[in-house]
Amino acid sequence: METVQEFAGITGAAPRTNEGVRIQSSAYLLELSLDWIVLRASENIHGLVRESHVSLIDEPLGKFVHSQALHDLRNLFSRLSGTTGIGRAYSVRLTDSRELFDIAFQVVDGRVLLEAVPSSSSYGEFLGSVGGLIAGLSNSHGQALLDGAARRMRALTGYDRVTLRCGDRRAESSRGAFSGAANPTDLPIVIADVDADVVGIFPRDAEESSAGAALLRAPSPEQRQRLAELGIRAIVHVSFEADEVSCEFCCESRKSHGPTFELHAAAELYAQMFALRLELDSATNH
Repeated sequence: METVQEFAGITGAAPRTNEGVRIQSSAYLLELSLDWIVLRASENIHGLVRESHVSLIDEPLGKFVHSQALHDLRNLFSRLSGTTGIGRAYSVRLTDSRELFDIAFQVVDGRVLLEAVPSSSSYGEFLGSVGGLIAGLSNSHGQALLDGAARRMRALTGYDRVTLRCGDRRAESSRGAFSGAANPTDLPIVIADVDADVVGIFPRDAEESSAGAALLRAPSPEQRQRLAELGIRAIVHVSFEADEVSCEFCCESRKSHGPTFELHAAAELYAQMFALRLELDSATNH
């Protein structure tokens, strides 16, 4: 494994229904047992491990990836076990190919979901800017604090609209008008491009699966059509709690955004730090 960085953050649960679950074509997915035997694989997985999705099933992942990469991933996994977080590793070389991948994995219902996307050359850009953005909120209070948080999340992600909801409180920062808003409740946590192809997960008739919780689960045809009608092409959704109140950031864009696990990690970190700032503001003003 080369230049591995890691981050664990809390994320909201995603739907876990198995029927019709697909993965976005810009990502790869492996569903593993807790001892890292391959249970399911996206049908494009040959682009990640140079093997057919059919040949991976019921085989140990270590048969197809470098031993050092597997060792480092399992070490990170061991620190994640028992939490509701997402582990991430960046710039990982899994095979003899020179391609590097960013990895995200989580434990869902006794299975390991491992997702991979091609590595970005700009690692550190998003995470490195979070502290300064949060510091800029230090003198804001009440509704101005929420407005500033939405505006700075838009600056962090580069998306066209960010909506912040905390209980019955709301703030929005938008570049131009939208015809409507997405309902993030049943959508994938990250949508890179609503117009892109989707990929099946093999075997498709699995009775038990956790693939519905994947970060890059593909939206359904109905969801894709609805988002297209709204002019929304990409989404990042982050849920969190502040003062025991459920909150969320929903980031929407009119253009596609290549999937980057660092961006999602930075958005989660920003949300967690904002939650602390929100709780401090509440304690100071009550």
